Amino acid sequence: MDIIRNFLAVVSVVAPFLATVPAFGQASSSPIKLSTVVIDPGHGGKDAGCISPSGKTMEKTVVLSIASRLAEKIRTGYPDVNVIMTRTDDSFVELQGRADIANKAKANLFISIHVNSVDGKKSGPNGYSVHILGQYTSKKKDLYAGNMEVVRRENSVIMLEDDYTTKYEGFNPSDPESYIFMNLMQNSFLEQSFKFARFIDEEMKGGAFKASRGISQDPFYVLWRTAMPAVLVECGFMSNPSDREALISSAGKERIATDLYKAFVKYKKDYDGASAVAPVTPAIPEKAPEVEPKTEEPKPQVTEEPAESEAETKAETEVKVEEPVSDGVIYGIQVLASSKVMSPSDKYFMGHDMGSYKVNNLYKYVICRSSDLSQVKESFSTVKSSYPDSFIVKVENGAVTRVK
Repeated sequence: MDIIRNFLAVVSVVAPFLATVPAFGQASSSPIKLSTVVIDPGHGGKDAGCISPSGKTMEKTVVLSIASRLAEKIRTGYPDVNVIMTRTDDSFVELQGRADIANKAKANLFISIHVNSVDGKKSGPNGYSVHILGQYTSKKKDLYAGNMEVVRRENSVIMLEDDYTTKYEGFNPSDPESYIFMNLMQNSFLEQSFKFARFIDEEMKGGAFKASRGISQDPFYVLWRTAMPAVLVECGFMSNPSDREALISSAGKERIATDLYKAFVKYKKDYDGASAVAPVTPAIPEKAPEVEPKTEEPKPQVTEEPAESEAETKAETEVKVEEPVSDGVIYGIQVLASSKVMSPSDKYFMGHDMGSYKVNNLYKYVICRSSDLSQVKESFSTVKSSYPDSFIVKVENGAVTRVK
């Protein structure tokens, strides 16, 4: 019951924002503007985050520097955009508090900046990764494999807060049941979050880090509670000597901030057509450069996912992805957008006749399909109670657009 109450609480937070969510590629009668962005430097204060092997460099300091640089670049390039940071100094901000700042500001975009790490003396994995809200969906892995280690680590920050068991209504970062309802809240903002994540991945390639670990959907609490498009960026590994060198140096942090800003420029242009009024700003001076003692460590190797088995690949391809009819218009109710291929018999669809449409790298899942819009609207009043963030769409000539 605690988890259900938590889910309903999120619905109450998100609901007021749904009417203002723009659909990319769809014309609107009123101007849409990206007016407010919230930048969230992870950790802070008593929560140091990842710490380098020497103990001299802390994640909370590195991400604050990157976030400050990014904020200054956006303010310079877009003077009319309100840029808010969840913290501007070494202070501890509660996980829910970070989401509250963004929600109260009615932000159009939330960017959370972090640094990854793994235990052990070896170089281990390297590279940056971009995360949006959703359940971990990689085949051959359960909920507690793959990215769940970093998810648990980032979500476990709530345990540093006073009376967290009451404040978070039973949410436990180590309990899989605490994540099950997050999957229901990803539909409204997933498309925009994924678009911005793609821009970040494109801009950071070949930059401060040697490898991209790609984009993934993961149940980060702070992304779940933000009622807007949101991404969490893991800027390299503190545990990897090559990545750490980029994170420690002023030039490395400047490159990371610049690449994030370039992604924002692309997203802003796509969102409301606005262009920056000024070029990229120079680095923000730091009090003193950090220096790590050099140690002889093995050259980092990029870890790769094991190849999928032939049986798994065949199972996935057997799930039919429908192509929209070219000579007609179909209306329906979109209940989910995901990078995962799902079966029509999946329990998520509650027995509804589901149609899936691949648009770019996302699969859009639509139920109650009909050529009669009035019939779909009649069904929507009932479906809305089961899928609070669903909406009516039109499928025509390969495009799935929202119907207002």
